[in-house]
Amino acid sequence: MQVSMRSPEARIAHFLQRVDQVGEVLGINVPPIVDLQHLRQLPPATLGRTLADFLDQHNLKPFTTGPRRKQLHDSVHVLTGYNTDPIGEVEVQAFLLGAKFHLAQILLGLGLLKMVYAQSCDRPNSIEQRIVRAYRRGQTSTFDVDSWQPERQWQLSIQQVQAMFSIG
Repeated sequence: MQVSMRSPEARIAHFLQRVDQVGEVLGINVPPIVDLQHLRQLPPATLGRTLADFLDQHNLKPFTTGPRRKQLHDSVHVLTGYNTDPIGEVEVQAFLLGAKFHLAQILLGLGLLKMVYAQSCDRPNSIEQRIVRAYRRGQTSTFDVDSWQPERQWQLSIQQVQAMFSIG
């Protein structure tokens, strides 16, 4: 089955491939961070096990190529509790933007927002309120995805890790 380049799946796959290519040029690609087999063996409610369960529940595979920021994307979903639907993806980007300004979050967020408004049955005010809440939540946190090392925290409870970064 051939996937049209117009399909969201094809655009996302193309985007992720570009991220890896840019990471290679910039020298910021890292070895795989997430070892799903290891995380599945951790006790329930730990950061690592919660990530493994999250990936299994959403039928996702961990990102194992490219920059740390890309590979940690699903871990940010777990920390924040935002869903993997388009508005949840925008919330993750808004949270990250609030936590630490990075042009990538604005660009990703705007692209995702366009998709959200095209697909959404929600009222625009409801969407905007969720985005503002996520942004403010990031502002009040001490989270920095660029220096975060979850591989040192896999065994901690999700609540402990959220408390470490003031993610309420």
